[in-house]
Amino acid sequence: MLRFFTHNLGWKLFALAASFTIWLNVAGEPDLATILSVPVEYSNFPRDLEISSPIVESVHLETTGPAIQMRGLADAKLAAILDFSTVTAPGERTFTLGASDIKLPRGTRIVRITPAQLRFRFERRATRAVPVEVAFSGALPPGLTLGKVEITPPSLEIAGPESHVRAARSLVTDPFDLSRLSGPGEQSLAVYAAEPQVRFTGTPQVKVKLQVQSTH
Repeated sequence: MLRFFTHNLGWKLFALAASFTIWLNVAGEPDLATILSVPVEYSNFPRDLEISSPIVESVHLETTGPAIQMRGLADAKLAAILDFSTVTAPGERTFTLGASDIKLPRGTRIVRITPAQLRFRFERRATRAVPVEVAFSGALPPGLTLGKVEITPPSLEIAGPESHVRAARSLVTDPFDLSRLSGPGEQSLAVYAAEPQVRFTGTPQVKVKLQVQSTH
């Protein structure tokens, strides 16, 4: 047993002294405070519900701790995790953020979270086919008038919170430039949904065919 303690005694004493020196440096450092922005991440999102209120992307943390720990916070990839497992029906829900929702390095602590509470409105997910309108730019060359306009497909399906899907009246293409036409024309155009809370269930694109007629 004695040999165990005396074997490589010099190295052991050196390691002990080095550890003690590091501890003194850390213990002797003053605590620092900092404020940083961290993203909000959502877990256990309900499958048949959607958030219809504005999405909260980040919160601010006021934290304090030893200087050596605080300097590494910016690279710690922190996030506030909200658990939606208790959300089972439409309506408004309030979530209070606490230290358990954010994993900080050991030795640091949260002084304040801003905002400390996040409130969301949940709605049923809905889908609906909405007609597509063609936007035009420029003017036809002299002697031509616009004839039949064919849109394929004539409508596209959108999805999102029920009230926002109902509010969507039409979808609009990128502009079709009429000034370049000298006869019938065809273009594939991207389609835009002005309602920010909805999304397309397929590719947001249509094919537009234009017929033009001579005025002479």
